[in-house]
Amino acid sequence: MDKGKIDPYHGPAGGWGSVRSLGRMLRRDRSLPGALPVLLRQNKPGGVACVSCAWAKPAQPHTFEFCENGAKATSWENMGKRLDAGFFARHDLARLRAWSDHELEAQGRLTEPMRWDAASGRYVPVQWEQALTEIGQALQALPASATVFYTSGRASLETSYMYQLLARLYGNNNLPDSSNMCHETTSVALPHTIGVPVGTVHIEDFDQTECLLCFGQNTASNSPRMLHLLQSASRRGVPIITFNPLHERGLEAFKNPQAPTEMLRPGATPISSRYHQVKTGGDIAALLGLAKALLEQDEQARHEGRPGCLDRAFIAEHTDGFDEFARKVRACPWEDIERNSGLVREALRETAAIYGRARSAIALYGMGLTQHRDGVDSVQMLVNVLLMRGNIGKPGAGICPVRGHSNVQGQRTVGITEKPELAPLDRLAAQYGFEPPREKGLDTVGTCHGVLDGSVRAFVALGGNFLRAAPDTARLEAAWPGLALTVHITTTLNRSHLFPGQASYLLPCLGRTEIDEQASGPQTVSTEDSTGRIHASRGISKPAGEQLRSEPAIVAGIAQAIPRVARHAKVPWREWVADYGRIRDAIEQTYPESFAGYNRHLGEPGGFALPNAARERRWNTETGRARFFFPSCLTAVGDHAPEGPDILQLMTLRSNDQFNTTVYDMNDRFRGIYGTREIVLMNPADIARLGLQADMAVTLSTALEDGHPRHIGGLRLVPYDIPQGCCAAYYPECNVLVPLWHHARDSHVPAAKSVPVRVRPTAAAPPA
Repeated sequence: MDKGKIDPYHGPAGGWGSVRSLGRMLRRDRSLPGALPVLLRQNKPGGVACVSCAWAKPAQPHTFEFCENGAKATSWENMGKRLDAGFFARHDLARLRAWSDHELEAQGRLTEPMRWDAASGRYVPVQWEQALTEIGQALQALPASATVFYTSGRASLETSYMYQLLARLYGNNNLPDSSNMCHETTSVALPHTIGVPVGTVHIEDFDQTECLLCFGQNTASNSPRMLHLLQSASRRGVPIITFNPLHERGLEAFKNPQAPTEMLRPGATPISSRYHQVKTGGDIAALLGLAKALLEQDEQARHEGRPGCLDRAFIAEHTDGFDEFARKVRACPWEDIERNSGLVREALRETAAIYGRARSAIALYGMGLTQHRDGVDSVQMLVNVLLMRGNIGKPGAGICPVRGHSNVQGQRTVGITEKPELAPLDRLAAQYGFEPPREKGLDTVGTCHGVLDGSVRAFVALGGNFLRAAPDTARLEAAWPGLALTVHITTTLNRSHLFPGQASYLLPCLGRTEIDEQASGPQTVSTEDSTGRIHASRGISKPAGEQLRSEPAIVAGIAQAIPRVARHAKVPWREWVADYGRIRDAIEQTYPESFAGYNRHLGEPGGFALPNAARERRWNTETGRARFFFPSCLTAVGDHAPEGPDILQLMTLRSNDQFNTTVYDMNDRFRGIYGTREIVLMNPADIARLGLQADMAVTLSTALEDGHPRHIGGLRLVPYDIPQGCCAAYYPECNVLVPLWHHARDSHVPAAKSVPVRVRPTAAAPPA
């Protein structure tokens, strides 16, 4: 097949490969003049918060406090190319649908508002005030329940607060966001176990920890700046133990591009001291094996008169349910643990011994735990292992969900949630003089169902690429044009924009790296990182176009254009847009416990920390204690997963030249894949067993029967080091294989890390 080049990569994460890749992108996109000043101040006090991942920003930053992917995100936002009305005059949407995600976004920054013209099949220019008036009239005419207000993970705290207020004044809690597709599982699992919906680790804990456990996380692609901390820990001799189906280079070896002497020397810093290739969905069993081994080792030590490895004082004082949990763990056969995890008991016992000797430990995890049918059980099982050793609420210890987009955690902090019980509705009512809706709103899955059954009629998107990021892509794309209204607040063109509703608008906004000049002067916004710290961000680049408006200005413009929203005179939309400090004052009034002195503390180096009760060993659970939960099953793939010799578990993954649905380039250097994304990775033994051959064209078909066949064909079959019974292919292309109903129980996160599929030669595959 002529589908790119496969050339296995043996180098480290970082290193000269990172430098060369970034250099190529800066030259290609003509972004160096705009990006360089930003990069020099990125993630530093008084500078710009990265628009890519949400990893923590240190109080004492490196000279270059950015990573390869963060620099690419900055380059993308500062690219020299522009996309104006002339582009759409040359290209109708029907033809653009054949373009790749990379080709669409690479056309440049949107510079003027556009409106869908059904007669020509194109977007055409529209004046700002006309667009806002028409959007307001359309929303006013619809019942409140029929409109959805979606938020991507990069909108600032200030914009997010305004946006949730807009939705609730409009009359609903339909506020899905990108958390629904990734870490909603965390937000559901942790409150039941430790009483907070977020992690408990601060960046300082990495300097004090004696053990790191990593689950389902590709650090080099998703949060590369964390590699500095992992490298430092490795050099101190801290054991770093990784559980992941694939070998990821950032968890194996790292060469720091910011250290000249290191770059000039051969070799690299090894990261993981142990690397366990767990089956996809096998983390529950692996963690159960660790718990079982800890119990065995504790009992043996006590029998011999030595101190045990369990923190029994912590368990007695701070937890509930341990005895029942321990009884069930002891009763679970090792044979079942080995079969479901894909690991041998000796490896798990060795890991438990290492963990049991460490006086403190941090557990890191990503979507490899959350995007499963039983992802909530996976996260709670990880908490169980931490609680057994008292590793919550002490220095160098805790649980650390590695969040994705740069403010995805912060949006929830200021009210972006479909769950009314999580929003301070009574305070909002008193503050703004209205009665907020109390009915549960739509999350991502509920929104998609509403589009398919016609109950959702309007979709307003504050950033993002929802239609591409959501599951069941083909079904949704077919239904999307039936919407009465679609509105996209955006910086670049993406695939979601190519499926307009009957009325549709593209509203170009400023990027975070750009100067946001308002009536009171240049504005500062704020974001929350993965560790619960709030950071200031001030743009320094010249805006890409004169017609761009800030996200707060656009949200306020929409609000003022909807009569049912505008009539609430107690909301000072214009004053907020003129001075974002006044928005922060309003946030502090709504959330006085979390944001006391918001404006005063905003510029603190390293950010100011939000309260976190579990860090202080205060447990806001039903029992007032941290709680042990035994999982409902030993595999996270779900009890409905079909079995058969020809069925594999597909995990979707991202390349290192990608962030979420944004594809910066067609290469995946760390996996040795160049020039293509149309591949599927399989174990060589599975290829031989199924009568397939390397490099042949294959089709993946979902092995879940619900009357909707799902296929993606023409993929190049690549032999790869992945556990037998598993395969991997790229997101978002493979979202077409994920049924809408195939999601995590309770959290509704699409189970994109364990989709049962069949692999057949393309010529023999059933028609789509």
